[in-house]
Amino acid sequence: MKKILLLSVSAGAGHVRAAEAIRAFAANHPAGVEAVHLDVMDFVSTSFRKLYADQYIKLVNDHPELWGYLYRKTNEASPGTPSQKLRRAIERLSCRALLAEVKRQQPDAIICTHFLPAELLSRELHKGYPIPPVWVQVTDFDLHNLWITPHMRGYFVANDEIAWRAQQRGIAADAVTVSGIPIMPAFGEKPDRRVCAAQFNLDPTRKTFLLMAGGVGLNGLELLAERLLAMPSDFQLIALAGRNQAMLKALQNLAQQHPGRLFPQGFTNQVERLMACSDLAITKPGGLTTSECLAMGLPMIVHSPIPGQEERNADYLLEQGAALKAVDGDAIAYRVAALLSAPEHLARLRQKSIALGRPQAGRVVLDRVLSDLPA
Repeated sequence: MKKILLLSVSAGAGHVRAAEAIRAFAANHPAGVEAVHLDVMDFVSTSFRKLYADQYIKLVNDHPELWGYLYRKTNEASPGTPSQKLRRAIERLSCRALLAEVKRQQPDAIICTHFLPAELLSRELHKGYPIPPVWVQVTDFDLHNLWITPHMRGYFVANDEIAWRAQQRGIAADAVTVSGIPIMPAFGEKPDRRVCAAQFNLDPTRKTFLLMAGGVGLNGLELLAERLLAMPSDFQLIALAGRNQAMLKALQNLAQQHPGRLFPQGFTNQVERLMACSDLAITKPGGLTTSECLAMGLPMIVHSPIPGQEERNADYLLEQGAALKAVDGDAIAYRVAALLSAPEHLARLRQKSIALGRPQAGRVVLDRVLSDLPA
């Protein structure tokens, strides 16, 4: 049995979810695969974790414009600049325990869903240490320069444009696979709408919108829900508060004022079943969330993108005709009203979403990695 080591970083949820998705596909792979998933942040000091993961989340939430500036500057920076050399030196000093664990695991291949472990392993490969083939899975509809790392066996990307851009940056064409972004196998199973609606006490015949806040919940979700429910239209609204208990309580209180219309949900591992009940998702444009929507054929209104990667994700979805964009709550309400009055537009968005979906991305990644290993 081949052993695949998956390395993610819990700076945001997407990198971890992509690794978990590949691990889920490995569990039922016909070739028999042992997949082990490690979060790099479990092998670093508390101070480095706070600097790298916690400060990233704080930065994108509290100072998104600053994060957008840093995203652009690091994308333009040469790897040989003093600031980039210093960054890599700090990372190496902070991640020695991870390198020791990688060697202890003795995998046949490694897949990185974040650029940090790829950079660390690249240095080991450059020094000639016995590291197995390392692959990189890009988790957005964009390609930041930090993902481009020497000595990698190959890259997995979301679409043909990202593959072309990788080649423009010096990656050989045969080292880039257009896989899509890995999501859980359940999103490819297309659960029955009526069965799922019965599970959540929803009416499967009514228009249903899914309001998503992400894993920790966004501030003001109940205000957006209240704004939408004030519209003179008949639809159901599912609101996902994630792990934000205060938000969930506020939504539950609001639901009492709108019986049969608002259905609050906390953190759930059955998002695909809620999506199966829905006609439209209102969400931030994260790489994993939007890939899940596409796999379910669920069109989107995207809002509040993080400057940088999420802006690029939104651009891609808009260009491909699978989503609309809204700049604030009023714009969301306007677009919802417009789609309710023009169901043919919603149907076109749905068809575009179906065409873009890649629910088997995790299986594609595993097949490519395993095909590269000796029998």
